[in-house]
Amino acid sequence: MTDLLETIRRVLVPIHKEGYPFILIGIVLTVLAGYFSQFFGWIFLILTLWVCYFFRDPERVTPVGDGLVVSPADGRVNLIAKALPPPELDLPQVPMTRVSVFMNVFDCHVNRTPVTGTIGQIHYTPGLFLNAELDKASEDNERNGLVIETKFRDMPVRVGVVQIAGLVARRIVGFVGAGDQLQVGERFGLIRFGSRVDVYLPEGTRVLVGLGQKAVAGETVLADLAGGPERQFRRI
Repeated sequence: MTDLLETIRRVLVPIHKEGYPFILIGIVLTVLAGYFSQFFGWIFLILTLWVCYFFRDPERVTPVGDGLVVSPADGRVNLIAKALPPPELDLPQVPMTRVSVFMNVFDCHVNRTPVTGTIGQIHYTPGLFLNAELDKASEDNERNGLVIETKFRDMPVRVGVVQIAGLVARRIVGFVGAGDQLQVGERFGLIRFGSRVDVYLPEGTRVLVGLGQKAVAGETVLADLAGGPERQFRRI
């Protein structure tokens, strides 16, 4: 019986409190729709269950090590390139390594800190709601940017993290403020419903993921600030 209860506990992933209002609305609509039509009652029940799934907030096991950068989001690595950081982040306007993770509506949308450090600044920028998979979404879409001040080998390093709204996403929710100190893997925000997170890394960083790879927030190691030879990938 103990093993069964533990299995059930692992299956029933906690739901983030940001999802409670949407779940409540779904329950009310399900009851109302079911009163008038059994068919529509089932439709709204399925949608409500999907909302519960969307706002899941599972525990993660985060690797810890000097120079390791973990994924801030669940999703697919869809862009790896050299790019200028958004000007509002006040980072040096020189090309940095940008790794982008795209979240579809079935991915967990709780975002996690890629490195241990202090939030230097937060800057919200209104914009469009283009497909977040597009490269130009980094410049044109609504976004919320953070600068995390960390250390590598006792030297200061600044890492940029940008939450980008997409076609469906209409709300970027932040849990932290400037000056907050966070450990790698801690929750710092959430995006509703489908979007992207960009990470801007300093020159010399070694990227450890490949295009199309599935990333898990707080667990997948995106990069190593220590540098090193480029990692090779192949599709099977």
